[in-house]
Amino acid sequence: MRKSSLVTNRTFLAAVAATGSLLLAGSLSAAQQTGHYTRAQASAGATVFSGKCSQCHGVNLEGGAGPPLTGASFKRYVGKSGTAASLYDFISKQMPADKPGSLSSEQYLNVTAYLLARNGYPAGKTALSTGTLASVALRGGGNAPSNNNEIVRSAPPANHVYTKLPAGADVNVTDAMMRSAANDSANWLLTGRTYDNARYSPLKQIDAGNVGSMVLAGIAQTGMTASFETTPLVVNGVMYITTPIVDNKMKVIALDATNGRSIWDSTYSLGAFQICCGPVNRGVAAGYGNVYVLTLDDKLFALDATTGKTLWQRTVADASVGYTETMTPQVYDGLVVVGSSGGEWPIRGFVAAYDAKTGAQRWHWDSTDPKTYGGDSWKRGGGMVWTTPAIDPALGLVIFSTGNPNPDLNGSYRKGDNLYSDSIVALDVHTGKLKWYYQEVKHDVWDYDAVSNVVLFDVHEGSNTIPAAGEAGKVGWFFIVDRRNGKLIRKSDPYVAFSKNMFSQPTKKGVIMLPGANGGAEWSPPAYSPDTHYAYVLGMDQLMRFTTQPEAYQKGRIRLGSAFTNIEPHGVQDGRFVAIDTETGKIAWTHMTPQPLMGGALATGGNLVFFGEGDGWFDALDAKDGKTLWRYNLGAGVNAPPITYEVKGQQYIAVAAGGNFQLTFPYGDALAIFKLGGAPAPAAVATAAPK
Repeated sequence: MRKSSLVTNRTFLAAVAATGSLLLAGSLSAAQQTGHYTRAQASAGATVFSGKCSQCHGVNLEGGAGPPLTGASFKRYVGKSGTAASLYDFISKQMPADKPGSLSSEQYLNVTAYLLARNGYPAGKTALSTGTLASVALRGGGNAPSNNNEIVRSAPPANHVYTKLPAGADVNVTDAMMRSAANDSANWLLTGRTYDNARYSPLKQIDAGNVGSMVLAGIAQTGMTASFETTPLVVNGVMYITTPIVDNKMKVIALDATNGRSIWDSTYSLGAFQICCGPVNRGVAAGYGNVYVLTLDDKLFALDATTGKTLWQRTVADASVGYTETMTPQVYDGLVVVGSSGGEWPIRGFVAAYDAKTGAQRWHWDSTDPKTYGGDSWKRGGGMVWTTPAIDPALGLVIFSTGNPNPDLNGSYRKGDNLYSDSIVALDVHTGKLKWYYQEVKHDVWDYDAVSNVVLFDVHEGSNTIPAAGEAGKVGWFFIVDRRNGKLIRKSDPYVAFSKNMFSQPTKKGVIMLPGANGGAEWSPPAYSPDTHYAYVLGMDQLMRFTTQPEAYQKGRIRLGSAFTNIEPHGVQDGRFVAIDTETGKIAWTHMTPQPLMGGALATGGNLVFFGEGDGWFDALDAKDGKTLWRYNLGAGVNAPPITYEVKGQQYIAVAAGGNFQLTFPYGDALAIFKLGGAPAPAAVATAAPK
């Protein structure tokens, strides 16, 4: 896809991933079948594939962000029924997902022919046509060559130690340290800095008056160039990050937090997986001398925080049916709490807790309620948990948001409210028992799910202080509930553009609506400042056409029941960095950006908020009025959450700059670290007028 297109690749990757799974299942040997396509047709299909599919699956179909489209990984499907007609029907409706059905019938036929050719089907003298598709049976032994690039998890991770930890760096994070993280301004111990996920630091060495003199202190280049969404952790001068998946590999890296120099890294080779939203990983959790990481092929690892050596691993879900893991785990009181992504597949969401020392599962909670789904659709009903939960130690709660029901835009398969999808949910953190929920959108058929991190803070009504939880929904409101019982306190004014028909039912012809299927707010974690009582939210306006495309259930295959297509080039495509007054629900100020925003926010005691943009700009704004105070261009999309910390009395700001698959922002592989330098930079560089 062209990087300037600013369209969602969310369903594109999923659709072609599933297409590959169906396709390779059915290779037939030359002896079993006469040719049903011509070599010229396959050659033309190779050109189309190169332009539309190779970004995910590699130029040689070897896999990358998506799975390989040749080889042994698909032979598990041998013996399943199907024809080239079903393959063609699927890709012609769902591919490419940014513009489903936008290719010509001839192009779809050519791609089908190319994939048949690469998987051992013989060419003939007659071109493949819509009339002959049904005669090409996708079953049997297959004659496809094995793919030497396929990686099966068998060998242990490759671990390299480059230097010792900095002198005096104790990386053993205890329960007491995590519980009192709000009082530890030097470190960033949890993905949200504190269990409330507020992403607020009281550090104020860098403030609204001197931020213009901020300079680079170091850049770490990971060598893994792809959608980079990690939130770093910093423990006594040691920084821990994860990379995206490139060539079916990912890294966990320990760095010197003052300059980005490598201390150790561990490289993992992933098994088969299916993904919808890019080859991302959002970071590690730390605790008890370990770091914990989830992988796209549904593994939970514990690593020694000093050396990176693997201590144990557990499988938390079944990758073959569509489960994947992108979130940062949450560590609390001897538990590692995880959820699961993969909502475009007909699977059931969950949250689970594992013993931090042994990896044994301690509890498991399923996010679909049988009583609120028609028939047995709850078994395949979605409700995934994409982002790291918040913890309320006083109430003993783990609080998180849930994704859309499945299939996304077609509710005819799943009549009812579809609890607990599109909800803020609280469980007992030690048992996993449901305590309360608040559903933001009932029976969602617009992909208006809740995927941004829940944030905990207090609100006030008269003389009463109410413990609250807030979530920036993709539907475009910031929902604030009482975290003792889940009752709605208020929802904010809209923080993105709404169309009057935003709750119209999608149709086969298509309905154009705002907000689009990306939001609202996507997975981007907001920040909350106790100084301003504002929640800072990254939003986006993307005018989209919602179209229903019914699909029957098939295990292990994507089921969207829909397509959502950006209206471009003249449709609304912009971003909003918004300050929401949590005491009133009013919008305090809005900072517009020329592209949709995805990444994350940071608020500090220096009256600053930070966020990044897809065109490479990393911005610092006045937390009270939204005035732009400083900008720095990192050359790749800044689509990750920034953090701040202190080492030996020096405050640092760090953020990953590697672009974003979902919005096709420019890729990179850099983790940038900033600190105060000399005199403020010239106005043209250090500051800019508000957009």
